[in-house]
Amino acid sequence: MRLRRALRASTRTIVTAAVFCCGISAVAHAAAERGTVIRTVNIYVAPDASSAKLATTERGREAVVLDRVNGWVHVIATLMDAAYNPDPEAPNTRNVTGWIVDRDYISEATPKGDQILFGEAADCEDEASRSHGRKGAAGDARRLYYRVFDLFPKSPLAGEALYRAADIQWQLDKEDMRTRPSYRNAPPSERPQIDEQAMKLVHKKFPGTKWADMAAYEILDNKMCGDWAGSSKCPEKEAEVYEHYAADHPNSPNAAEALYNAAYRWAAAITIYEGEGQSKRAPEAQKRAIADAQKALDKNASPEWNARAERLLYMVQKGVPVYGSGVD
Repeated sequence: MRLRRALRASTRTIVTAAVFCCGISAVAHAAAERGTVIRTVNIYVAPDASSAKLATTERGREAVVLDRVNGWVHVIATLMDAAYNPDPEAPNTRNVTGWIVDRDYISEATPKGDQILFGEAADCEDEASRSHGRKGAAGDARRLYYRVFDLFPKSPLAGEALYRAADIQWQLDKEDMRTRPSYRNAPPSERPQIDEQAMKLVHKKFPGTKWADMAAYEILDNKMCGDWAGSSKCPEKEAEVYEHYAADHPNSPNAAEALYNAAYRWAAAITIYEGEGQSKRAPEAQKRAIADAQKALDKNASPEWNARAERLLYMVQKGVPVYGSGVD
């Protein structure tokens, strides 16, 4: 479910051609009204539910207006043919021209359309989180969140919507990646990476915002090892990655979490060093673990991260192992 890359120019070319063929010359050269559907809807050959059904389109699929007649909208809708493909520009996508019921269509001209789409996306996301939720709800949520940004780029909800769309895809890709043997056995530099395009788009479109900071944090997953395999190399590198993130994004909502993760890795390294016969390196790891845990506390981000940092700080200071066979 990767985010759709906007091809507005090519879309308008298609619309102009379709309008010309339909004889609607009055709007042939006008900017096309773009939108999407908030339910799975049927596309008909005529503005009549008894007419032949051409196809079905899902929530969040783009649909460009050609005409409106008595509660119906004539659109060019983007469809997905076969099994779900996360890229709407993949070869198995196609456009269909037909009629849909107006009430199911939200366009860039709809009053409060950004809030309606965001609300539908949030509802779909909630549905996807349920154990027996509707099939495809996560994909619906991702597409709808993206449409908020795509159709209402100046909306106060646009940044969060684009981040949420990217995050849904990221979590799905991350889960898929974790099932592959290469994730656990290969170092980050040698295994397939989670596609960063959607997260980088958040950073590009909303630089300096918390959404950009959060997107940058998610991308750190590509620098993490799948399995430390009892070696100090991975936790050392990961701790430094998290420290650099916290330094580069001091106001990020994830800064305290990053510092906690760095502290935990230094704490784990204490035990690993002993197993590697490098116990002389343990004091420095302990020092860095304590420093990072204290920095996490100084952020005072939330009761949860404060409590976790206090616990970790206590364990490191008391010499309680946090990693390895000594952990119950």
